[in-house]
Amino acid sequence: MALTLRSSNYFLNLKDTKGLKTPDDLSGTVCFAQIKPSCRLRATKSSMKEAQISHEKNFTPEGVRREKLHVLSSSHSPKNDSRVPVFVMLPLDTLTLGGNLNKPRAMNASLMALKAAGVEGVMVDAWWGLVEKDGPLKYNWEGYAELVQMVEKHGLKLQFVMSFHQCGGNVGDSCSIPLPPWVLEEISKNPDLVYTDRLGRRNPEYISLGCDSLPVLRGRTPIQVYTDYMRSFRERFRDFLGDVIVEVQVGMGPCGELRYPAYPESNGTWKFPGIGEFQCYDKYMRASLEASAEAIGKRDWGQSGPHDAGQYRQFPEETGFFRNDGTWKTEYGQFFLEWYSTKLSAHGDRILAAAKGVFHGTRAKLSGKIAGIHWHYRTRSHAAELTAGYYNTRNRNGYSALAQIFAKHDVIFNFTCMEMKDGEQPQHCSPEGLVQQVKMTTRSARIELAGENALERYDASAYGRVLATSRSDSGNGLCAFTYLRMNKRLFEGDNWRNLVEFVKSMSEGGRNRRLSECDSTGTDLYVGFIKEKNVKQTKEAALV
Repeated sequence: MALTLRSSNYFLNLKDTKGLKTPDDLSGTVCFAQIKPSCRLRATKSSMKEAQISHEKNFTPEGVRREKLHVLSSSHSPKNDSRVPVFVMLPLDTLTLGGNLNKPRAMNASLMALKAAGVEGVMVDAWWGLVEKDGPLKYNWEGYAELVQMVEKHGLKLQFVMSFHQCGGNVGDSCSIPLPPWVLEEISKNPDLVYTDRLGRRNPEYISLGCDSLPVLRGRTPIQVYTDYMRSFRERFRDFLGDVIVEVQVGMGPCGELRYPAYPESNGTWKFPGIGEFQCYDKYMRASLEASAEAIGKRDWGQSGPHDAGQYRQFPEETGFFRNDGTWKTEYGQFFLEWYSTKLSAHGDRILAAAKGVFHGTRAKLSGKIAGIHWHYRTRSHAAELTAGYYNTRNRNGYSALAQIFAKHDVIFNFTCMEMKDGEQPQHCSPEGLVQQVKMTTRSARIELAGENALERYDASAYGRVLATSRSDSGNGLCAFTYLRMNKRLFEGDNWRNLVEFVKSMSEGGRNRRLSECDSTGTDLYVGFIKEKNVKQTKEAALV
């Protein structure tokens, strides 16, 4: 009897798994059969139970070409300091809007394949809008509990993201998960609870940090709400923390990143590579700005944000504030940017302090994410970083203060855009320069650095860049890398082979040079053992 798994969003399907052992029997090689593309995922019941992966004698149907893919052990090896474990982000809609695990049979098959590829584990968003949907302090973790058990069964690890932000409206958002209904009700009564730009446009992605310590959410402050949520998570998954759930990433802003929503894509408000806009016009942020200005005897400076900072889609030189000799260099500009960035840092400090108190003693590591805002990095003002809250300019390291806060709470510094090259970006961008700065800054702060890719990439050139970045030749090396994201395309022939070779290379401390031989210009990609030109595509996964 065949089992057919269907999915609109993911995953894979092993057409014939008779020759595969269970993930517990993984060793040095994996053999996948070449199969034709399919619109459905088929696996027999017996094959789901008996995924066979042998040491030398791999099952190969007659006439089918065999390829060996190296696999890693999932266990951590403290003696191998150069090994960089690789995690894979699960789809944003891993849970349904009703809080149930989405397509569990397809998920099970996909986790089996990831285990076979040598992946360390997976990352999943624990959406505030799903878990505390039914009312204050009413939590539903059952869908996530099913996922935790499934991940444990396959011998994988989990990174959980405490996602206190909305899903939808940003790069790569494939579904919509708003904040909890009872929170949205409070926002409708008091729109100043969310970030606001100069023209009064509200952004419902995340609660404004301006009201962090005010009881605006039915008698609780936002920090108290986040703390209660994390405490509920700890109690529900106490038996898994440190063993299966090895990391808790603490969301601190839009997209889970510690930043202001300065570049919202929804409704075409912002478009790459625009400078974005300051988000300091809700009444709580304005009151703070006014108080800070009065404290130094400059009351006029507290009346509003910069009047010459331009609009979302503009470039630095088109504005009076961000141009090379602009207002950002004046005494007023320095005052405003210091206030704006310090408010963000204090917000991160408060949430991380709360998380440290909740998860202390659980053996799960804590992490926080900083956005890789690489556009306009080559300019003097670094305008796009400034509007996001990172006071980083040509002559000022804006990431040092953030790194010190992460160090204070023993939190991993997670950074994006690890896959990007300067040559792939507009002239004013420099993802490589930005990543190098962060590597040096985190090394100085003596904290661990983890990485993610900012955009979905499947080519060997992007993987090769991550490999180079992962090494500690200059600055911090990576303690872990999380790949964005598991979907249908990941399991396609070349894409899958690239991932497997990448995981193997990361296990060797990023020293495997084979991936970097390839390019990302649309030509044939060769990975390790694939030497022939125009090689026929091998389908490890027939997509749904």
